Amino acid sequence: MEAPPGEITRLLQLWSDGDRGALDVLTPLVYRELHRIASSHLRRERNQASLQPTALIHEAYLRMVDQSVQFNSRAHFFGIAARLMRQILVDCARKRNAAHRGGGAIHVPLDAEQLPHPATNSNWILELDRALDKLSALDPRKARAVELRHFAGMSLEETSGALGISLATVKRDLLMAETWLKSELNQELPG
Repeated sequence: MEAPPGEITRLLQLWSDGDRGALDVLTPLVYRELHRIASSHLRRERNQASLQPTALIHEAYLRMVDQSVQFNSRAHFFGIAARLMRQILVDCARKRNAAHRGGGAIHVPLDAEQLPHPATNSNWILELDRALDKLSALDPRKARAVELRHFAGMSLEETSGALGISLATVKRDLLMAETWLKSELNQELPG
């Protein structure tokens, strides 16, 4: 389902202002893009995630509904969604690592989508999260550019608009940030 230009932003503003009906209209309009973002996050985990895209979207949706965020634009909304998905994957990776270290708790999954994949490698997502946090402390704009471009899947132009900087600056920021992250992680970034 395609929305007319500006419709998503209008609905986001209505929702931010407390109109729950706007959320009902908004959800089917943004679902496909949220699914693409979720799939992209899970691919970056090298197909070793314990969640499916639908479960990741639903968890991010629940967290987003609980927050009272004033959305400025479509790009802002998808940027927040991408950040929440990253946080969810980091939380899952931490739980998997805790269990591997003898967490000892017995977990009863609600459905098959929540069953951990037998060959999970949660260390990579945790290392990436730490590196992005470190980059954010050094240069928040570059870290945000990486999140919007690589995690929210925004185009260079969308990233430029969301950050309020020129396209040339976005390109420079991304080149520097990606080089720094590759060095920090001592490997290539996926995707």
